[in-house]
Amino acid sequence: MVFSFSSDQPIFRQITVRIANDIVNGELKEGDQVPSTNEFAKLLQINPATAAKGINILVDQEILYKKRGIGMFVSGGARAKLIKERQDSFRETYIAPMLNEANQIELSDEQIKQLIDEERGKRK
Repeated sequence: MVFSFSSDQPIFRQITVRIANDIVNGELKEGDQVPSTNEFAKLLQINPATAAKGINILVDQEILYKKRGIGMFVSGGARAKLIKERQDSFRETYIAPMLNEANQIELSDEQIKQLIDEERGKRK
């Protein structure tokens, strides 16, 4: 696992995001074991408590679960749950404001769809 830190988020949050991204993109699958807090601490040269804080966020969200004495594992349905959360966030962050702006500048639903299709065509 390659990991580099950015300064825009706390380290524990970056660990949470990295594990979640690995689940969403399929690098970690349901039932896979994730590195322990001590492994993260050694690999990233951080305090184990920092690593634990990042991992425990995902435990609290039921994305990861603990097997006592064995380690942390990806929960069943974790990927679907993360994708649903991201879709909801996408709607709130991008779609709702876009529709508000579209209403203000009098774009129809059909015009919005056309703009989206055109933008997608540029990215292929």
